[in-house]
Amino acid sequence: ERFSDVINEFPERVINVGIREQLMIDIVGGLALAGIRPFAHTFSSFLIERPFEQIKIAINHQKVGAVLVSAGASYDLSVDGRTHQAPADIALLNTLEDWKIVIPGNAEEADYALRMAANDTGLYYIRLSTETNKETFWTGKDKFNILKIGKKGTIIAVGPVAEKVLAATQDLDLTVLYSAIIRPFDSETLRDTLSVPDIAIVEPYLEGTSSHFISSTLSDIPHRILSIGVKIDELRQFGTPEEHIKAHG
Repeated sequence: ERFSDVINEFPERVINVGIREQLMIDIVGGLALAGIRPFAHTFSSFLIERPFEQIKIAINHQKVGAVLVSAGASYDLSVDGRTHQAPADIALLNTLEDWKIVIPGNAEEADYALRMAANDTGLYYIRLSTETNKETFWTGKDKFNILKIGKKGTIIAVGPVAEKVLAATQDLDLTVLYSAIIRPFDSETLRDTLSVPDIAIVEPYLEGTSSHFISSTLSDIPHRILSIGVKIDELRQFGTPEEHIKAHG
């Protein structure tokens, strides 16, 4: 229903397939093959997890461009139960080549991401969340934003967790890098700002998902990585997103 304004304004440009998400991705692949720039939008569990085979075959295998835009993030829809939670969506999509993965920190950054994707021809996954930063840190560039420079380690904050990271590290002598685009990974800025090779990454999805990017960047340097994110442990209970954040530590 939140999409009704778009449907009413552009009825000839919206195809509503209902709950047939596999069909939706097949249509996306067909539209792309026909030269159209398709956008697909639904909750993350139904956009990435349910039709993953179709993403692999109808989009990646066909070497076409498309934009997938999810809502719900990891557990924004926790009150709807496990079917609507998808903390592993980024990890799953990382098994396929060529995807640019954007985790906007707020609505303004989401606008930048959508315009970037609309003006490109490649593969984009834009992951929207109700958890947001009040401040806009990213303006559409592929590079990390340097929020703070320190001498005793580096923290990479991904998307909507940035302000929580800044608050937690306020009195610590640490570099804080902000990333709305986690793939492709900005290896250059990480290396250029590295003080000591101790890196933590705070990611609003399955913890450890992005650690291999750091390891690849620093493969020639002995280093330590701490991944902080959604734990793999299954929480078989309902609750608010805030309660889930607390439960995952």
